[in-house]
Amino acid sequence: MLELVKSGGWLMAPIILCSIAATAIVVERLWSLQSERVVPKDLVAHVWDWVLAEELTDERVRALREGSPLGRILAAGLASRDLDRELMKERIEEVGRHVVHELERYLNALGTIAAVAPLLGLLGTVIGMIKVFAVVTAHGIGEPRVLAGGISEALVTTAAGLTVAIPSLLFHRVLRGRVDALAVAMEQETLRLVGALQQLRAERHGGGGWGERR
Repeated sequence: MLELVKSGGWLMAPIILCSIAATAIVVERLWSLQSERVVPKDLVAHVWDWVLAEELTDERVRALREGSPLGRILAAGLASRDLDRELMKERIEEVGRHVVHELERYLNALGTIAAVAPLLGLLGTVIGMIKVFAVVTAHGIGEPRVLAGGISEALVTTAAGLTVAIPSLLFHRVLRGRVDALAVAMEQETLRLVGALQQLRAERHGGGGWGERR
């Protein structure tokens, strides 16, 4: 394997760095984008129980905000629950955009690696072929070992670039789809809570009787 890497020339170094970075990003995002970590099961139900029991303390809202991405959005809704529906919606959407942006962390870098890696391989191919033609120009075709070295460098860097790019592109698409699915799930859960809060507020004639206990 080491000899194969050496035969690819100096461009194998950035290709290997790209592969390490892509692997780290994929592992970190697969861990961070687990459904139970982003959209905990029954979280809205627990929050609603606190609201009905008037047990929604500052400490619980803070823990909710810090507990998960969905909790951060729900906390924004709870913090603005005394506002009218449009203002509440604006606050929630603002926080939601930040949350989705954080879920997309490193995905642009992964997409860049998927695009750059085959170009590095192509550059290696060009450099290898330049070496081949330089040898042919200087010595004709009587140096098969040197010719083989240039062709080998061209083929190895191309293969290495594609080996990094293909799974990087695949995981980029998969992770992007997972972020979109989680964003939809968070939106649905948030709408459930907002609808329930608005209904409760209407029933209590403007929500004047349900402040937080401290």
